[in-house]
Amino acid sequence: MTVVTLPAVPGLAGLYARGATRRAGGTALPDVEYRVTGVRADPDRVTAYQHLLGEPAADQLPAGFVHVLAFPVATALMARPDFPLRLLGMVHLANRVTQRRAVQLGETLEVRARAVDLRAHHRGTQVDLVTTVHSVTDPGAADPAWRGVSTYLAPGVHLPDADAPPRPDRADFHPPAPTGRWRYPTDRGRRYAAVSGDANPIHLSALSAKAFGFPRAIAHGMDTAARALATVGSARGEAFSWTVEFAAPVLLPSTPAVAIRRDGAGYGYTVWDANRGKLHLHGRVDALPSE
Repeated sequence: MTVVTLPAVPGLAGLYARGATRRAGGTALPDVEYRVTGVRADPDRVTAYQHLLGEPAADQLPAGFVHVLAFPVATALMARPDFPLRLLGMVHLANRVTQRRAVQLGETLEVRARAVDLRAHHRGTQVDLVTTVHSVTDPGAADPAWRGVSTYLAPGVHLPDADAPPRPDRADFHPPAPTGRWRYPTDRGRRYAAVSGDANPIHLSALSAKAFGFPRAIAHGMDTAARALATVGSARGEAFSWTVEFAAPVLLPSTPAVAIRRDGAGYGYTVWDANRGKLHLHGRVDALPSE
């Protein structure tokens, strides 16, 4: 695998513009890992993120904010001319994060990203983007402090000679008793874009979202998942795994219901449309065993 060192974390606006103009094609992923070193979190941006998501004011970076730092590096891979799937129009299916220790504000970080496991899905083609965050401040730490795997779907794009798996049988969704309701105003997508840098047009306004087939703007999936993580709070510990599966977008404005409860060694969470009984997402937070 070729390692390509980028001079800085790329801007998402330029990547989305590039992704809008290129065509999908090919059947192989680029054998490339992108690397950016010297990455540091901006304190003001961290504070704004903490306020919006409900994270406590602390010098530890929320795991969702570490995703924000790493996401543009993975997106740069998907915007490459030789990436087989078109960036815009891809659907975020799931996220799996392993945080082995808290990343501290002021640490100098190295972010790496690669694409793996291009495979058939019953609705098209899916792929995993693997990002890792390492400490440059602590060069003796061999393992990444944070590792994320984001699974994306390109609907309607099918690999030649690949048999699509059958559509899985899904049990009917029965909403649990809610533990709260969240208020998402019309500008929630713009507010999250301001702290994350992710100004994908599907999140910004009804007009721009309609161009991609949505009736209204939708909330960022990682905004909602990270808000659930923030609600779990300090009970998650500093080392944990965090998973989420996305089912349906949160249209803006809305007041989704949420249920977050202790479940075995961790916490399960569910977010849904209480008016229609439709699942938005669900996931888990589990403490990692001490090493």
